[in-house]
Amino acid sequence: PLVRVQDLTPEKAEQQIWVRARIHTSRAKGKQCFLVLRHQQFTVQALLAVGDRASKQMVKFAANLTKESIIDVEAVVKKVEQKIESCSQQDVELHVERIFVISQSEARLPLQLEDAVRPEGEGDETTTSQAIFRLQSGICQLFRDTLINKGFVEIQTPKIISAASEGGANVFTVSYFKTSAYLAQSPQLYKQMCICADFDKVFCVGPVFRAEDSNTHRHLTEFVGLDIEMAFNYHYHEVMDSITDTMVQIFKGLCDRFQTEIQTVNKQYPSEPFKFLEPTLRLEYKEAVAMLKAAGVEMGDEEDLSTPNEKLLGRLVKEKYDTDFYVLDKYPLAVRPFYTMPDPNNPKYSNSYDMFMRGEEILSGAQRIHDAQLLTERAMHHSIDLEKIKAYIDSFRYGAPPHAGGGIGLERVTMLYLGLHNVRQTSMFPRDPKRLTP
Repeated sequence: PLVRVQDLTPEKAEQQIWVRARIHTSRAKGKQCFLVLRHQQFTVQALLAVGDRASKQMVKFAANLTKESIIDVEAVVKKVEQKIESCSQQDVELHVERIFVISQSEARLPLQLEDAVRPEGEGDETTTSQAIFRLQSGICQLFRDTLINKGFVEIQTPKIISAASEGGANVFTVSYFKTSAYLAQSPQLYKQMCICADFDKVFCVGPVFRAEDSNTHRHLTEFVGLDIEMAFNYHYHEVMDSITDTMVQIFKGLCDRFQTEIQTVNKQYPSEPFKFLEPTLRLEYKEAVAMLKAAGVEMGDEEDLSTPNEKLLGRLVKEKYDTDFYVLDKYPLAVRPFYTMPDPNNPKYSNSYDMFMRGEEILSGAQRIHDAQLLTERAMHHSIDLEKIKAYIDSFRYGAPPHAGGGIGLERVTMLYLGLHNVRQTSMFPRDPKRLTP
């Protein structure tokens, strides 16, 4: 059986094994050839030397193998005196006896768009990327597992829809036979319909499209949305608490299960470990504005937070409460979508909330208006064409339980958990206003 590179440890010293891996780097030195073999995010040093086991021709053959070729090697695992700093497997090396080429790479590798900064040696972005996307897979799994344990049902929603989900701009139009359709900006309507059909608690994981011409470090035109909707009994904080608890379970799970990946990424992109409190810190919007004003920011009580102010608030919260994760509750009604429930005690505010990681928003959520009459009034207040959202409003005419929810961006959560600085590093095939391939 083939042994995985990550399992090559001192316990296997003096064993004769077979390994399948890629040639990460190779260098010939006289009668010797050093190879670094790579599989996923793991690397190991291999050595061929002219002697009983290897002829001069074999060493020459090995030295001429192209980088990225996949090979099978038969070798003896040897402990090393001095740690091999350049490899993930630092305590052993392979003394190669036989090599078979499984798939040869072309000699001219396509130019890699190297990451702009690389404190480590050549070629580390491949192992870093492996680690990032394994951790991202973990976020999805933890999200699903946590919610299923809480009694949620996973639903699938259509992405081609007849009217813009958020009612308004930032929507992609697609031709649909003899008419036009839109790409869903959110599964909003469909998750709410499920609540109206007494599913109680639902979630979905799927692509979300935003036709915003934003070329920033945190905007994509297509991203993966982790969406939640839930009926509550007495107060929308029941939902807010379910969501924050889900996030905490994800953070804990990542910390427990993905230390190897976190360390791999940290080597190339150092950052402070992610901190969170239990229970999650909840601040009211008014308190946040007061903190910003105390720090010298000039802003109105009902003004939305600009990106720089979000970042600054994140720093102030970290200094005061020592957490990278918190919720901001009770946003001004004026800065939220038309379907947001106003605060019954203060009509200028609303039962809505955002969640932040390292000072950047990762979730936007709210209690939804579940009364058709009030919903119509709020839509008119926002000058939305009622004809276009008729189906949406009608879904609340036949009894709808009070409910709330929110949507999370997977790529942003991955980026901010790891302390990275660009969402393109956490999207395998990013889509932004200027990029449609690969």
